Amino acid sequence: MNDPGSMVQTERLSPDAAGIARAASILRRGGLVAFPTETVYGLGADATSAEAVTGIYAAKDRPRFNPLISHVDSVKAAQRQGVFDDVASRLARAFWPGPLTLVVPVAPGCTVCDLARAGLDSVGLRVPSHPLARKLLAAVGRPVAAPSANRSGRVSPTRAEHVLVDLDHRIEAVLDGGATEVGIESTIVACLGGTPRLLRPGGVPREAIEAVIEGRLDLPPAVSSAPVAPGMLASHYAPRAQVRLNATTIRPGEAALLFGRMRPANADQAHATLNLSENGDLREAAARLFSALRSLDAADIGTIAVSPIPDAGLGEAINDRLRRAAAER
Repeated sequence: MNDPGSMVQTERLSPDAAGIARAASILRRGGLVAFPTETVYGLGADATSAEAVTGIYAAKDRPRFNPLISHVDSVKAAQRQGVFDDVASRLARAFWPGPLTLVVPVAPGCTVCDLARAGLDSVGLRVPSHPLARKLLAAVGRPVAAPSANRSGRVSPTRAEHVLVDLDHRIEAVLDGGATEVGIESTIVACLGGTPRLLRPGGVPREAIEAVIEGRLDLPPAVSSAPVAPGMLASHYAPRAQVRLNATTIRPGEAALLFGRMRPANADQAHATLNLSENGDLREAAARLFSALRSLDAADIGTIAVSPIPDAGLGEAINDRLRRAAAER
């Protein structure tokens, strides 16, 4: 188990065969390794070992009631861990490998430990599409629990440098695969009987999922004190600065996080300014969101004012992350 107080030296591993082999070796013996997926960097541990998973909670200062997503390298491997009904199978065929997590009942032979599932009789599974993640998972040969590689509640990392800001000396290694492509976490859909439910919007837009299931997803549930999936706490993805949403005017001393070509009143007076996408491209905005929040937060300001962002497509996931970043702490 990794003890944050032990001040381990965090290795920065290259994205080559030697780096993958070293990362897999650390994971198989119960250590913690951050690695890139197409969404954000994940903090990996052997999902079959409660002792290893405890290291994740300790490194992240994470509440133990929040379940973890287990990553595997193939649909076949996922089907050994969970029970896939017709809807879950269709979604897996359509979107895996990719930024979709499916919460399904545990299979009789499930090896994901109870701690990683937070004691639930369901399991969250994902097959990432990032080539480096796939190679690492294949080398490990067992499910890898991997929440975002940051302190709990803080901004998710999209580069190895972001991981080290939060977790240097708290984990054994980070496998450096450069910047992630999608930039926001996976969409989470629960397939537990009845109508599938959207637990968290993310890298796969709701509209694309509804097209596959030929029906509507149930809306996300109200935030609970005992989440059934990751990323459902009211205050999450939070920078140190306060976040003010749908800002049409920039107040003195605020930083501005813009979207598109429309500029809020007094934007020129902002302490610092970044635009998620000057062309209004939601895909670009999603990829840049967490990096932009981190950059503005580093400017040591009290408030980040965020321009309105459309709520369609990936905008739903972007706005979900921003609302949680802005929630009362």
